[in-house]
Amino acid sequence: MSASVSMPLGGVQVGSFDSYEQAQAAVDHLSDEKFPVENVTIIGSDLRQVERVTGRLTWGRVLAAGAAGGAWWGLFVGLLLGIFAVEPGAWISSILLGLVIGLIFGALFAAIGYSATRGRRDFTSMSAIVAGRYDIMCNPARAEEARALLARFSLRG
Repeated sequence: MSASVSMPLGGVQVGSFDSYEQAQAAVDHLSDEKFPVENVTIIGSDLRQVERVTGRLTWGRVLAAGAAGGAWWGLFVGLLLGIFAVEPGAWISSILLGLVIGLIFGALFAAIGYSATRGRRDFTSMSAIVAGRYDIMCNPARAEEARALLARFSLRG
């Protein structure tokens, strides 16, 4: 992956697709045809934010998620402290104690955070930025060759 993803000024559009997968397949076709794909850029246009609601947020879910996250942290801390335990069986108690304390504090902090929202957001969601279309841009010196190869690609299926 290169550090710079900018298209040189004067890039020419040689194809437009409804999904990123289609644009990626088109560039893959160009590569299969031995086209120098370093002259090509995929640009997503008509960006929009899509938020998919995944469920209702309840006190039970908040406390369970907080407790689970806290338990993982507690387990981690318990393992770290257990490494330095002097007595043979002390590492088990440090792991269990870390797990229980992490569980309690995780649930407590999750409850404090959720109560601070006062019910303004009672759902969970995932959001992403998606493009409405994906344009394949090419260096003007190679644009006609790319168009010809992509025309064969679109006929192929």
